[in-house]
Amino acid sequence: MNLHEALHWRYATKRMNGQKIESANADRIIEAIRLSASSLGLQPYHIFVIEDKALLTKIHENACKQPQMLEASHVVVFAAWTDFSDSKVDAYMQQIAAERNVPLESLKGFEDNIKGMLKSKSVADNTTWAAKQTYIALGFGLVSAALEQIDATPMEGFNPAALDEVLGLKEKGLQSTVILSLGYRDEANDYLAKAKKIRRKKEDLITSL
Repeated sequence: MNLHEALHWRYATKRMNGQKIESANADRIIEAIRLSASSLGLQPYHIFVIEDKALLTKIHENACKQPQMLEASHVVVFAAWTDFSDSKVDAYMQQIAAERNVPLESLKGFEDNIKGMLKSKSVADNTTWAAKQTYIALGFGLVSAALEQIDATPMEGFNPAALDEVLGLKEKGLQSTVILSLGYRDEANDYLAKAKKIRRKKEDLITSL
């Protein structure tokens, strides 16, 4: 299945059958998310990959009543930074220096640019910016899942404050933004499983200049 075939095949699965995803498939999807593009390459978020059924039941009861929470094989929670301390930028600079084998001092201009940008904005504005980055990562996960022929559903219909409390995110300097459920479609119970994919026509959506 090529990329376009995979994208035609996928849809936002409303009901899943509880079948477990093979570890190798799940790992490739999570690796695609890790490799996502992000502004400045900073990846200002953390990703929680949840398989624990007791925890998923707790999330379902307190924060997200959607059935995928109980029927999925894996649930991925994207959480944006709310803590933008210099130490996070310092760690990023040290990683670049180590992995690219360049002097840390050579990155001073880049470091100052990032720190200056973050300090020029409010925590709320920085968190909004970080949340936008999680959606880029979400997109990488959706496309990767389609190529693996794993069903995936992006989910915003949850109570972020309640989810943050269940996962202890506030104490970690994080805030939940979006959820990705991964599993296999329940064709007998999902009304969208055999429905035609509806997207706006190219001429209505795209303007070439």
